[in-house]
Amino acid sequence: MATLAETASKLPRKPSSKVSHIPGENGLPVVGFTFQFLRDFPGLIDRMVKKHGPVFRYRAVMQDVITLTGPDANEFILKDSDHNFSSKKAWDIILEELFPNGLMLRDFENHKVHRKILQGAFKKPAMQAYVDKMNPRFNDGLAQWPKGSEIMFFDHIKNLLLNAGAELFLGIKMGQEATKVNESFIAAVDASLAVLRLPIPGTTWYRGLQGRRFLEQFIGSLVAEKRRSQDNDFFTQICHSRGENNEELTDQEVIDHMIFLLFAAHDTTTSTLCSLVYRLAKHPEWQEALREEILSLGSEEVTYEDLDKLEKTGLVLRETLRMHPPLPTIPRRAINDCEFQGFKIPRNAAVGVVPLHTHYMEEYWSNPYQFDPERFSPERAEHKKHFYQWVPFGGGHHKCLGLNFAEIQSKVFLFQLLRNYKVEIRSGYDMPTQVVPLAVPKDGFPCTLTPLQ
Repeated sequence: MATLAETASKLPRKPSSKVSHIPGENGLPVVGFTFQFLRDFPGLIDRMVKKHGPVFRYRAVMQDVITLTGPDANEFILKDSDHNFSSKKAWDIILEELFPNGLMLRDFENHKVHRKILQGAFKKPAMQAYVDKMNPRFNDGLAQWPKGSEIMFFDHIKNLLLNAGAELFLGIKMGQEATKVNESFIAAVDASLAVLRLPIPGTTWYRGLQGRRFLEQFIGSLVAEKRRSQDNDFFTQICHSRGENNEELTDQEVIDHMIFLLFAAHDTTTSTLCSLVYRLAKHPEWQEALREEILSLGSEEVTYEDLDKLEKTGLVLRETLRMHPPLPTIPRRAINDCEFQGFKIPRNAAVGVVPLHTHYMEEYWSNPYQFDPERFSPERAEHKKHFYQWVPFGGGHHKCLGLNFAEIQSKVFLFQLLRNYKVEIRSGYDMPTQVVPLAVPKDGFPCTLTPLQ
């Protein structure tokens, strides 16, 4: 009998187009709803739900997608109790050549084994060490940003996180080496969105492949050293981590996971911090409340143990992730024929759930378009009506392994930002957001940092 991974591997590269039995629309010839998908994804989904109901299909980016909406759909797809859906086959089309064999591009038993090994890099002693490194890195980085005049927050936070990531993940200090790593990483990330995928010199795709090649060589050259090292960066932790049966990663597996972790951690955190700081600038009363909470600790650096004391900061983070989940939609590929709420999902169909839509459903959230962190307080606990109604980190087998790291990194950054600076935006400013493939500001998010007296 074929294993689940073997069943998934036998699927064609392209998903099935035999989904006409699902209510929906094809859109324009060839391109379908691609333009709407890219320009106004929330509007496209809302319109489809109103017209066709919670399960529908549409055509975009050269494929037909069956979309399931709501918490029950999230649970069906993400929990995947019957092992009907592949994450690897869904992401391979976009990421296979640039970020192969990352955790998100593994399925079932293979995914479980690798996830267990990687968990070693996220244990408490390692996390404490990461916090100790984040504090000075964020404090020093923020000190170098221009003050008193508008900056493009997106560009500055992206660079700061790249530099911090070189130290946290790879254990290398800033310099020519780290600069080359960052440039190669950016080239690979940019190439993941390339339409023309031919290795022609000068193209985005070619630069991405070159960037991937450099990262492989650079990280590969350090594996032996990291296996002998007792450093407390991610790289060293992964080299030393073991699975349930004492399995360890091969050198190539270490390389693949490190490159993918850089990708997964950097872009989602950049997205989250842009949204967080925008919301705090838009709602200065919450910015001041968080500042008071941070200053009450009476320290220039926050410790791992003190992070849980930042309760209001946690509420703001959760509400921001509700309103601005970094990944607005999560794709899968059906490996078996299955059924959801009477709708038959054929084998090899492209399937997706939409956290962004769920996070605004009035059945679960009061005044969902209002920024209201108190909805996550123990007294109100709006997020506890359904286990899968708040899913900014996904859920089930593939729930983000680094979700605690992401929360810690966000809190440490806010600690260093708000204890030293006031963040302001122009009167009446609303941040325009590019929602797919990742939520980022279209205009770079202009804001002003003013040092506190």
